[in-house]
Amino acid sequence: MRIVIAATLAVVATLVAANMLGVAAAEAPTTTTASPNSVSVEGVARVPIAQDANLATATAVYRQAMAEAMTDGQTKAEFLAGKAAVTLGSVQRIVEAGGYIECTNSEESSYSEYEGEEPDFGSPPSSIAVAPAAAPESAAAGGGVHRPTLKHPKKHVTAHKASAAKCTLTASVALVYAIS
Repeated sequence: MRIVIAATLAVVATLVAANMLGVAAAEAPTTTTASPNSVSVEGVARVPIAQDANLATATAVYRQAMAEAMTDGQTKAEFLAGKAAVTLGSVQRIVEAGGYIECTNSEESSYSEYEGEEPDFGSPPSSIAVAPAAAPESAAAGGGVHRPTLKHPKKHVTAHKASAAKCTLTASVALVYAIS
């Protein structure tokens, strides 16, 4: 009977030890394919817009701002790559990070309401992978960075006297460039 108990304890001890090694192996770092080296930047642009712009005008201004934001992002990426002594490669990912319109009274330091139509600022983070199969991990996989929307609620302030409002549309675009 002692032999059966001893044998059972030996088997249990062996299984426990094997299980612990299995857990340790599962928790050990695994070798994964590394994503290419990259630099991530956010380009931002501010473009004037009429306080009562129609949808076509607002959309055109937003697209102009996105184009200028792309240029701003590229300039930032080139600067960072130069400081790191690396070569800037092609765009790997583009994310429309949204935008907003803000108006201020020129004679007063107060906010005024934007009265025109708003363009489609998108639903960040929506991205377009530019490079096939070499794009970084997606945000859903936990590898990306969540970008909050820049769509701000309108600020309602009643102007005390009639004065021309100056409105600005701000657009933001997040970019990921390959570096080597």
